[in-house]
Amino acid sequence: MLLEREGPLEILLATAASAVDGRGGIVLLEGEAGIGKTSLLQEFAGRVGAGCRVLWGWCEALFTPRPLGPLQDMAQALDPEVSALLDQGAAPERLFPALLNALQHAGGTTVLVFEDVHWADNATLDLIRYLGRRISVLHAMLVLSARSDELVADHPLTHIRGDLPAASLTRISLKPLSPQAVMRLADESDRAGADLYQITGGNPFFVSELLASSESEPGHVPDSIRDAVWSRLSRLTGGEREVLEMMSIEPGSVEPWLIRALLGAEADALIDRCVARGLLRRDALGALTFRHELARQATLERLSPSLQRSLHGKVEAAIAGLPAAQAGAQLARRVHHAAAADDGARVLELAPQAAEQAARLGAHREAAAHLATALRYIAQAPPAEVAQLYESWAYEAGLALQVYDTIIEARHRAIALWRELGRPDKVSLNLRSLSRLHWRRGEGEQAEHFANEAVREVENLPPGPELAMAYSTCSQLHMLHYRFDDAIEWGLRAIALADQLGEMETRVHALNNVSTALLFDDRPGGRERMEESLALALEHGFHDHAARAYTNYAEYAVVSKDFALAERLLSDGIVFAARHDLDSPAQYLLGRQAQLRMEQGRFRDAETIAQGVMKLERLPVVMHLPALTVLGRVRVRLGEPGGPALLQQALEEGLPTGEMQRIVPVRMALTEAAWLAEDHAAGHEQLTALAAMDLNRFRPSDLGELAVWWRRCGMKEPLPAQTTRIPWRRAVELGGDPSAAAREWERLGLPYEAALALMQVRGADAVTALTSAVTRLEALEARPAAMLARKLAQRLGIAGRLPKMRRGPYTAARQHPLGLTQHEQQVLALIAEGKSNKEVARTLSRSPRTVEHQVSAVLGKFNAANRMEVLLRLRGEPWLLSTAAP
Repeated sequence: MLLEREGPLEILLATAASAVDGRGGIVLLEGEAGIGKTSLLQEFAGRVGAGCRVLWGWCEALFTPRPLGPLQDMAQALDPEVSALLDQGAAPERLFPALLNALQHAGGTTVLVFEDVHWADNATLDLIRYLGRRISVLHAMLVLSARSDELVADHPLTHIRGDLPAASLTRISLKPLSPQAVMRLADESDRAGADLYQITGGNPFFVSELLASSESEPGHVPDSIRDAVWSRLSRLTGGEREVLEMMSIEPGSVEPWLIRALLGAEADALIDRCVARGLLRRDALGALTFRHELARQATLERLSPSLQRSLHGKVEAAIAGLPAAQAGAQLARRVHHAAAADDGARVLELAPQAAEQAARLGAHREAAAHLATALRYIAQAPPAEVAQLYESWAYEAGLALQVYDTIIEARHRAIALWRELGRPDKVSLNLRSLSRLHWRRGEGEQAEHFANEAVREVENLPPGPELAMAYSTCSQLHMLHYRFDDAIEWGLRAIALADQLGEMETRVHALNNVSTALLFDDRPGGRERMEESLALALEHGFHDHAARAYTNYAEYAVVSKDFALAERLLSDGIVFAARHDLDSPAQYLLGRQAQLRMEQGRFRDAETIAQGVMKLERLPVVMHLPALTVLGRVRVRLGEPGGPALLQQALEEGLPTGEMQRIVPVRMALTEAAWLAEDHAAGHEQLTALAAMDLNRFRPSDLGELAVWWRRCGMKEPLPAQTTRIPWRRAVELGGDPSAAAREWERLGLPYEAALALMQVRGADAVTALTSAVTRLEALEARPAAMLARKLAQRLGIAGRLPKMRRGPYTAARQHPLGLTQHEQQVLALIAEGKSNKEVARTLSRSPRTVEHQVSAVLGKFNAANRMEVLLRLRGEPWLLSTAAP
């Protein structure tokens, strides 16, 4: 009997009803162990409409969870293609879209129940994120149950929960039963319930177990749930206890064949008796589980360690005796039992296989865990096997865990062992990985040291793939440090060797390095090579390389002021990253989009985008630096508080990287802030620091900006730099014609830069120039620059000839970031609510044809193929909806 669960049940049924109407949703059902989550879900499944099919899957408390355990449980009932892909160990980029397609074409509403997701593997969490971001336009519902006491702040599910659209997510927290409900249950069992609530705290499972345990002892209430379970076990026959003891070592469901294999001919009759007593449950497929996990754990506690090890060994041996395909599909389970049996030889054999299987499914955290289990037994393994375990663990942990010190230590151990074994190719691979690890930590000097070591290790060997990628890694680091000649030289070496070896991925990586160097150094051939790198990455499914091409190419377009190219690349890149759930590249691209809006004088849009990126959690430093820099610079230009402090933070985070792209723009921004505040000392400090850098490595655009600020800030010493590489639009200002520079900035679409150039005009044209500058700056809400222009006019004795200062608040016109009209913004708001075209037309009192055209316009401006892609972008860019008014 369910008591005090009417409210949660109504929420579940209402979410299912919305899913039937095509507005899918997610329900996260939380509560302590034994609170009744499964009982509630079973009641829900029994009462949901006939048009809904309910599929169940479980996460299990294995040492290392099964990859995609819940999906594996329900795959056969869900879709043949999904089941086949799971059997093949297909990668998530194939499997997840197949599941999405199955849900879209199911012909009805599907309710997916994932039980105990606090034990979920990494791939399952990725699947929850993937489905959760897309479910609002599906006839589907995703129900997740979890123990609330397991969801600590750093639990992976806590982070996933933050990635799900708030509009699609409903959280239900089950509370304990009230004293009145406990008393009612006690009365119905003809038991005294006076002390029952105090002992159980209203936990339904505890209540039921304690009531059941006192069948033969009226008036007696055990002191704990363990005592209650043990009391029931003591009244069973020896065979029944043996069934329960054997099952207690298996965290998930147990197949009847396994019990038969271990207990022989009497197994079926014993199982039936345990089910009849209410100790076990049998599902539709015949699999058996304890009535509750707490009962299993209490049963397990009765077993001696030696008996537990013996039973684990027997279970692993029984599973190993299955046909190869079936045994291979249960590798995670076999590793669990082998480790629990303390069978080192079996762990060393099975764990690497299980890790490889998990990695193929995207469960890199679980892959690392399997390998960590194997590392416990390295004393029983030969050196080559140990070296490979360290190497493999470091790779998987690097993808899934933020434990850089431990990973670096593992790489060093692998290197030492591979050296002893005479494997320079392996030494080189691990050195290259060390380089990447140190780069991620912003340790540029160590990154370059290990990259060079990686090349030296194999350059005297016959050319192979490892040497090609080592060349490309060196090229990348040179490019990041603006050593463009070296980047091109090393990159071309990598390309030549990759082509000789047929290594397409290395070719794509190296092409990106070379093209980025050519582009930023204003050399020919950069665009063609970058387009090739991007096209090849897309063709071969190298998603990370494609995202890198979009980010580098888009940054070049913004910096070179080719805004039409920038708009296209940013739009395409953000859609690509959202489509493939590449969150970090998406946020980096959004930071560049914020920079583009800033350059265009759309300061409020730039501020909104940058603030959105900065609110995101767990974003690597290098990924949020563009947004942080823009946010600081925009606030300086708008005269809002906190701008210089944000820029100082960006500088402190950028300096340890040693990369000019992280340092030079921030020092330029701090120089501008000092100039606007007429803080000459601060401006000179930043310019001196910039001039002390290797100016030969500056990008031409950065060199031009430095030269202009050097002049504007009145630096007495000449700038020690060649002017031949300075772009024309900067050179004309330096040559004494700031009006021509302003006209060029205006043509390119940079009104703020045009105004700053006009502020440099002197002589007879000063009045006209300053008047134009003040008008532009006030229209942009750029108060500090407008005030400085007026002060300059006062010093020149022409202040009275400028237009009067504007009074009251600025009211600059604001565009939607993607150019949506007001009517299209209203349509967008309703699309975000999951409304169909017909519902949008009815809500807005517009004709269906008009709404159809407006929805089409929204899709086009979002560069989206369908509504789902619009919703994916809104999840990552909520500010696109913030100005949409229904």
